[in-house]
Amino acid sequence: MRALVQGAAAAAARVSSWSYALVLLGCLQQIRSVRAGVRATGRDSSREVGCLRAADILSCAGLGLDRVPEDVPACAVTLDLSHNRLAALRGHSFEGLPHLRAVRLAHNRLTSIRPGAFRNSSGVLLRHLDLSSNRLRAVEEAYFRDLPGLEELLLFDNLLVKVESDALVGLGGLRRLYLSHNRLHDFPFSSVREHPELVLLDLSSNGLLRLPLENLTSLPGRLQQGLYLHANPLVCDCATYRMFRLWELRGYASVTDFRENYTCLMYGVRGLSARFLPNFPQPCNATAVTPQSSGVTVKAGRPALLHCSATLTGKHVTFFWVSPTQEYVAPPGNNGSLKMFANGSLEIVAARAEDSGVYRCMALDPVGRRNETREVKVTVVTRHAGDDRESFNTGFTTLLGCVVSLILVLMYLYLTPCRRRPPRNKGAAPAGNEAGPESARSSVLGPAPPAGAEGPDRKVSTNKHVVFLEPIKEHQNGRLGAAQGHAWPGSLPEPEPQQKLRRDAAFPDTSLVLP
Repeated sequence: MRALVQGAAAAAARVSSWSYALVLLGCLQQIRSVRAGVRATGRDSSREVGCLRAADILSCAGLGLDRVPEDVPACAVTLDLSHNRLAALRGHSFEGLPHLRAVRLAHNRLTSIRPGAFRNSSGVLLRHLDLSSNRLRAVEEAYFRDLPGLEELLLFDNLLVKVESDALVGLGGLRRLYLSHNRLHDFPFSSVREHPELVLLDLSSNGLLRLPLENLTSLPGRLQQGLYLHANPLVCDCATYRMFRLWELRGYASVTDFRENYTCLMYGVRGLSARFLPNFPQPCNATAVTPQSSGVTVKAGRPALLHCSATLTGKHVTFFWVSPTQEYVAPPGNNGSLKMFANGSLEIVAARAEDSGVYRCMALDPVGRRNETREVKVTVVTRHAGDDRESFNTGFTTLLGCVVSLILVLMYLYLTPCRRRPPRNKGAAPAGNEAGPESARSSVLGPAPPAGAEGPDRKVSTNKHVVFLEPIKEHQNGRLGAAQGHAWPGSLPEPEPQQKLRRDAAFPDTSLVLP
């Protein structure tokens, strides 16, 4: 009976294991069919690709997506799809997102936005749209038709060459529009005149050549304060200068904060640009010319004179220069570093490393309406630290050696210990050779003659003589002999006569004299 029960239990276990395996196989098949359906519809699940969700923010940045995920939560307020591979926004890409207020699509590969891409989304609630750092070439009318509540639109760092005149008509609430770092050569300023809320329009770093001054001066004052036009290749024009100068005097941040970046092309010549704030290169009207160049090399700290080798002559001809830092230079010069002369020459007072570059000279003849342009390339050679050290060592060492040699010669001549000790008994000569070693030294090298050599009435000579000892001709047991008539310390034998000191070896009075 027990065996029967155990067999039935084993059979039931086998049946249950087979049923579990069948159920698991069915689940896997269902998951596979769901994934196949997602691929067929061209949509990815936000959970499947690994998007991060925090409250009402969904971030799918940097996941390599090429389309907008399908199951974006309907409660999402901020959607971040930046740093992906989106190439286009198809119609209804953001359908079913009624609370969406910010969409970030920066750093993708967008080349087009299909009509209705933002349809059936929050529409009026969407405030921030970031399309920067993409590959858009034009801003078309249908792009933002469904976003009447948009306040901030970022389109900088694209490839834009055109903005359609009606592209911004439906954006009545737009406050900030960023279009810098594109390739725009013109812009429909008249289309933004009717935007009462627009306070910032950034068109810097584009290709704008000439500005429609009539449209610019008719813009609202708050928009003029926030109109950024720096880093554009504007053609130098007196009317344009007067407009920017007026904005600078009014303290508009769009001009005062970027004064160094406001440049204009001198007479339309590419590469011949100059800063025109606060000074403007006059005159304004002339024809374009082809620059001619030359080169100058100067050492750091030295002056350099640049000549404007133009062929125009006459009393009406005027000159000016444009430095490598795009600084306009006219007589008498700028800030003491550059001096300008009436003949067109420019002097660099003390060359510095930062003075290297191309200096452009313009010669103008307003009477004949002619001009010429010359370019001078200046190269400032800086001295290496080793050069200064080497020259210092060579010159200083030579001078020091001469001074030391002169001092040694003077010390030898004037500080030789040849002073004569005065006699103890005035008027009495020392007796014989019994005065001791000190008397011996004074008799050999002293300035006075020995006692007995001259009469008492002979006036003692005050001249001092330099004497030499005659070389020793013979040796005594390998030892030198002593001077004649004097006892040397120790027990040395009496020297032979031929080894005695010859007193006639002294030089006459005309020899070198020691004080």
